[in-house]
Amino acid sequence: MIVWCLFLLGILIFLALDLGVFNKNAHIISVKEASVWTTIWVSLSFLFSGVIYWLYATGKVNNVDSLTPMDATIKFITGYLIELSLSIDNIFVIAVIFSSFHIPQKYQHRVLFWGILGAILFRALMIFFGVVLIKKFSFTTYIFGAFLLFTAYRMLFSKEEKFNPKKSFIYRNLRKVMPITSHMQGQKFFVKMRHITAATPLFIALIVIEFTDILFALDSVPAILGITSDPFIVFSSNIFAILGLRSMYFFLSNMLERFKYLKYSLVAILSFVGVKLILVHHYKLPEWVSLGFITLALGLGIFVSLKSTVEKKN
Repeated sequence: MIVWCLFLLGILIFLALDLGVFNKNAHIISVKEASVWTTIWVSLSFLFSGVIYWLYATGKVNNVDSLTPMDATIKFITGYLIELSLSIDNIFVIAVIFSSFHIPQKYQHRVLFWGILGAILFRALMIFFGVVLIKKFSFTTYIFGAFLLFTAYRMLFSKEEKFNPKKSFIYRNLRKVMPITSHMQGQKFFVKMRHITAATPLFIALIVIEFTDILFALDSVPAILGITSDPFIVFSSNIFAILGLRSMYFFLSNMLERFKYLKYSLVAILSFVGVKLILVHHYKLPEWVSLGFITLALGLGIFVSLKSTVEKKN
């Protein structure tokens, strides 16, 4: 319990520093700044894998699955890579939402900051119920596995439809329950207009992003549960991926077209984890196999995408 409290306290301290110190004043985050923060978050995530090893070696955390320190470390890294790779689709959707509601670049960080708080809460709830389901009802792994295979199939074969936030269920219903203005007033989520208080595009973008994150979590949470059902590893790997999502968004938002073949990497990863979940009661793959497959799938997707971009330029 102490480890959980310290971990959550660390997250809150960083978020407070982020909004109150590093990004106190609204500004456009450059690619250079975003790349520095992306490097920092990825480095911190891999350094935390050493903390995971220490925690499970010393018994500081409740080891519900009786994992060895090395297995716990590999599961954390594997889970983190899965969540990071699945964030690519999330980044694309966030870019579309910001563009649709005409959110200036210098205010986008504020929206993503508050979006992260909501994402942490929703992920925590989904992870809790997911772990409970798997522990109580073993057949849940078949359901999660089938769902991931269906998601991979849909991602591979369905026609790509352009996402329009203003036609989404959330936006249409928000307009029915609250006044909305298209005018921006700095970083404010709400503004006074005559005798009413209206929501600005910043608030609308925030709500739409929150609900789309819930939809993405329906894929990502079962995917990480296919690697481990240990609550601390699942939660911590999810949180590190979410915290790094903001800087990664500013780093990749203008380069998403360069990574078009990553879609096939995600299909391969979701299919692999889906099959792994279905077979988990009959055959368990060594931990290094899962980590190796996911690393290889991501590496090939990035390599082929970048090679294709270079060939087009030439």
